[in-house]
Amino acid sequence: MKRKWIAIFLIMTGFILGLSAFQQPPPLSRQLDIDTLKAKFPANFPKPVYDFESNPVTQAGFELGKTLFYAPLLSSDQSVSCSSCHRPSGAFSNFDVPLSSGVKGCKGERNAPPLFNLIWQKELMWDGRISNLEEVPLNALTNPCEMNSILNVLQREPIYPPLFEKAFGHQTITTQRLLNALTQFTSMMISANSKYDKFIRKEEGGKFSEEEQTGYRLFKEQCSGCHTEPLFTDGSYRNNGLDIVSKDRGRDSLTNLASDKGKFRVPSLRNIEITKPYMHDGRFSSLKQVLQQYTNDVKNHANLDPLLKKDGKIGIRLTQPQQTQLIAFLKTLTDVDFINDRRFNNH
Repeated sequence: MKRKWIAIFLIMTGFILGLSAFQQPPPLSRQLDIDTLKAKFPANFPKPVYDFESNPVTQAGFELGKTLFYAPLLSSDQSVSCSSCHRPSGAFSNFDVPLSSGVKGCKGERNAPPLFNLIWQKELMWDGRISNLEEVPLNALTNPCEMNSILNVLQREPIYPPLFEKAFGHQTITTQRLLNALTQFTSMMISANSKYDKFIRKEEGGKFSEEEQTGYRLFKEQCSGCHTEPLFTDGSYRNNGLDIVSKDRGRDSLTNLASDKGKFRVPSLRNIEITKPYMHDGRFSSLKQVLQQYTNDVKNHANLDPLLKKDGKIGIRLTQPQQTQLIAFLKTLTDVDFINDRRFNNH
């Protein structure tokens, strides 16, 4: 009987050990015994959609991502880095530049979007072609007109293998580890401390002027159908009547649906004051021009969004005083603390 129980014990032990061999390894932060950084999610924001469990942010990973973000070495002619098109002073947009220039001066086709609050975005890029935040840098790295990157050059640079080992436990530099590091850096770019946020959270510094309050009311009446609070985008794809015939296919370039022609992802209005020029092609250099477009020059495109075509009227009718009031509110969305956050600046 004793031998029987010993045999059963050995069989069960072997079974349990066998199961453990198929279990997932512990998170990277536990493997390397390093601290996991915790993002401070704003009280007035929804739950993020990005899965931090798959790529926990560590101090070493964040610092590596920051180094890579500012490294021209990632481009084939070492002339541009991620920061060339995503500048801190412009909330990580290509401030004042309609279309970015990549390697050998190659001109891009769309305006570089700002980088913040990415962990709340289910889809990214103007046409929504990317649904995984970790794949976003790959678009620029591999595009022959942007960075045209040759990633193996990092392996030959003495400073990088030790940094990857510190962050990931291996000196071997892989594409996935590079993408994970960049994502650890950009995922922490959270902009949620504007005057508007302080107003909503009833914090000091959040008192609106009469003009800003009136502009906020106008915004909720005229703009919130697409630019939903608190992210100031609903993440949808819409045609806002820029052209009768769309030169850029927009969402259609991904879906191949005629009904998506000329539709682009609704951008966030946060930090809109400092992310000019505007629209997917950077055609407008001021907020005043944008509002004049919606008031006087919306084109009746076949896919024009229904919100811009109500009661037989095209566009959004705003008087000059109303435009001024609306712009006053939009400026309350500027997050000076985010722009000046030394964690994200290269100095």
